Amino acid sequence: MFEFLTEEVIKKFFKFMAVGFSGLFIDYGFTYIFKEKTRVGKFTANAIGFCMAATSNYFLNRIWTFRSHNPEMLIEFSQFFGISLIGLGINTLILWMIVNNSRMNFYVAKLFAIGFVTLWNFAANSYFTFHVG
Repeated sequence: MFEFLTEEVIKKFFKFMAVGFSGLFIDYGFTYIFKEKTRVGKFTANAIGFCMAATSNYFLNRIWTFRSHNPEMLIEFSQFFGISLIGLGINTLILWMIVNNSRMNFYVAKLFAIGFVTLWNFAANSYFTFHVG
């Protein structure tokens, strides 16, 4: 049933998560700066943080997680960022649903959204961007 979960895929997933964890700091940092310091709306600040992290994550995943040598780096980045934008839509929808339907703190709700989107991003980028498996 889970034949796709090879040792190689599991190692890549843990590397992807480590990169994502570094992106979490970038995401939260930029979200905080734009939401709290420049008073940009919370969903706009969320989008800025998410996009900054996605850009950083692309380069780290290209080099370390997937060890890509694709010479078409701009195409590869576009695919990665496109998947990230779909992830941003999913992230924003989950965040909006949690924030508007509960009393959960915005930043705690953001953790739930990030967790779900991590699974989407890994699966989509493994298959479409970096062609694993």
